[in-house]
Amino acid sequence: MAGKKKISSKTKAATSPGNPETSPPPVSSSPVEEQAVDAIPPMHEKDAVAPPAQSRVAAQRRDAESSNDGSSSEADPEISGDGTDVIKSDGYLESHREYFRQRYAHFKRWVDDIDANEGGIDKFSQGYKDFGLHVTPEGVRYREWAPGAKEASLVGDFNGWDVSASPMKRNEFGVWEVVVPNTASGEVAIAHGSHIKVTFVTGSGERVYRLPAWSNYVEQDLAKSPIYEAVFYNPAQRYQFKHKRQTPPADLRIYEAHVGISSPEPRVATYKEFTQNVLPMIKDLGYNAVQLMAVMEHAYYASFGYQVTSFFAPSSRYGEPDDLRELVDTAHSLGLSVFLDVVHSHACNNVEDGLNHFDGTDHCYFHEGVLGRHEKWNSRLFNYGQHEVMRFLLSNLRYWIEEYGFDGFRFDGVTSMMYKHHGIMYGFSGDYNEYFTGGTDEDAVVYLMLANYLCHKVYPGMVTVAEDVSGMPALCRPVREGGVGFDYRLAMSIPDMWIKMIKEQTDEEWSMAHIAHQLTNRRYQERAITYCESHDQALVGDKTLAFWLMDKEMYTHMSDCAPLTPVIERGVALHKMIRLVTCGLGGEGYLTFEGNEFGHPEWLDFPREGNGSSFHYARRQFNLVRDDLLRYKYLYRFDRAMMQLEQQYQWLSAHDQWVTLKHEGDKVLAFERGNLVWIFNFHPTQSYADYRIGVAWAGSYTVALSTDDAQFLGQGRIDTHVKHFSTAMEWNGRANYIQVYLPARTAIVLRHD
Repeated sequence: MAGKKKISSKTKAATSPGNPETSPPPVSSSPVEEQAVDAIPPMHEKDAVAPPAQSRVAAQRRDAESSNDGSSSEADPEISGDGTDVIKSDGYLESHREYFRQRYAHFKRWVDDIDANEGGIDKFSQGYKDFGLHVTPEGVRYREWAPGAKEASLVGDFNGWDVSASPMKRNEFGVWEVVVPNTASGEVAIAHGSHIKVTFVTGSGERVYRLPAWSNYVEQDLAKSPIYEAVFYNPAQRYQFKHKRQTPPADLRIYEAHVGISSPEPRVATYKEFTQNVLPMIKDLGYNAVQLMAVMEHAYYASFGYQVTSFFAPSSRYGEPDDLRELVDTAHSLGLSVFLDVVHSHACNNVEDGLNHFDGTDHCYFHEGVLGRHEKWNSRLFNYGQHEVMRFLLSNLRYWIEEYGFDGFRFDGVTSMMYKHHGIMYGFSGDYNEYFTGGTDEDAVVYLMLANYLCHKVYPGMVTVAEDVSGMPALCRPVREGGVGFDYRLAMSIPDMWIKMIKEQTDEEWSMAHIAHQLTNRRYQERAITYCESHDQALVGDKTLAFWLMDKEMYTHMSDCAPLTPVIERGVALHKMIRLVTCGLGGEGYLTFEGNEFGHPEWLDFPREGNGSSFHYARRQFNLVRDDLLRYKYLYRFDRAMMQLEQQYQWLSAHDQWVTLKHEGDKVLAFERGNLVWIFNFHPTQSYADYRIGVAWAGSYTVALSTDDAQFLGQGRIDTHVKHFSTAMEWNGRANYIQVYLPARTAIVLRHD
């Protein structure tokens, strides 16, 4: 059972510019810390791992809740169960049977309510076609939900910002509407690219100006103000997709990226530059999916995209919406799936260009008072039990799929969503009572169930990934069984393990059993995305894995013209081994953060007041790997070879996994997975000749990948052409054994001929 430890969260606590409630403070030099853990209650002791309102219908919902116990659902037979099938794969959940039954009933009440009053979840999740601004034959129609407002009007360049020119009418559900008629010549009255706002008179009589909540394009001119302006986006021609959306493969190899930092130059990079320069590199490396961060518009660049202000607008920092469409379409042409980092866990605290106090009240989209505020992130928390909030969030998912062609979502901050304590100063031990008692936010969990139900029902093959450190049981089991419905969870304890070992232990103190346990400590039949480091580990206050290993010598000895020092030799060797063992043993999918595959130095720090608004650390130095005199090319080559081997053997989706050896004295770890034998010698000085390893399959073996190859800056001590023949004698609990040469700090992967 995993122990308690601290992990670093993102810089979500940074207040964004343009917030009248509080002026933006400088970002702390280190990320906010939460007390949380990737606590996965172990299912077994074996090393083998199995495969893998006030809303328009508020009153009607209350009636439905009083008459419907959720025991059946006529609309969709697939969810006709009672939510307790998850217990079949985990008997320890039996004592919480009633909890799962009640949670599933809650979920099905939502489905039934949406079916009865909105025409089904398919139609309900297309709110972006109804709300916001739309060009119709009669003119531009604008609809907005703002139940707390007493008056509303659409203003902008088109009417000289006259509050009386385009007044809006309110219906009984708090939805305001206006149609701006076409000109006498039949042209659209609002010009493409012009600025617009909605203005409300609040309950107190104050007039306020807001950006439309469903804005699909907003822009910021820092020379004038940090506050964003909404833009009426209606180009004469729109980008036409040439390629179909991808169905992500079962063996996910994800390249996590941030468009803005994807250039060696100290500036904000663009969608077009990413399309031209980064996508071909991702394809060359052998990754099959790209995960884009910081796409949803955010007022504060240094928030890393996690302080979203406009949920339906792709960030204009990087270019226009069609530039993003071209990026996604080009990725699809290369056979790459594209995932979006979705932030539905909270919203920016900004008022003038965000959703906070949208209609003049504290509770339009969010919980009122303290329940609606995240004390660490200084942000607002959605009221997931509100009908129109549910429409907004589900439609947001649908919008990014339909309008931009995304193939999957990584849901950020799932732990914060699922618990009323948000994981703040809370150590998850793995006790099931921590998940199924009063500390769980059932409205948020049910929203996640509905989100996954929508994605998988309407888009079969769609992939959803949860960023959760709590180890919530059944998080990655299907909704039809009573699970939350995610396809994968991030194995967040693994990068923490590597950083802790590198920082706090000598190489001789590394425990093979601990490494094997952490890499295999995941829930039975719930898939995980494994990784050594993501963007989290590189944020200011921390640094990349390569920089932890080699530190200042990366400035002076990463050239082939410089001596290969012990520090560089050790760092390069361990960088390769750590990535290989993590990818081989750690999960059912693999992720890297851009640049880390070739050992990117230093850390990430966005321009902010605390660093003189410098872009120096807010860039990825791809020039390092393109310089043939530098040693970064060796790590790039190794990562590419590793991805190509996975593509060939697809061990990430393989059903077999068996740890055969964890020898603490020899520092040797060996396992079988994907019809391959993996052997690691982590000993810093000791090499072994004729080292005996138990294997399941009789016959001959050859080396498929060696970290010691000269092309990877190894010493070339392993002859990859030698055949290793098995002996029929039980060893390490296997029916046969082979003998291999294991130089110090090397790893080999053997194929069964």
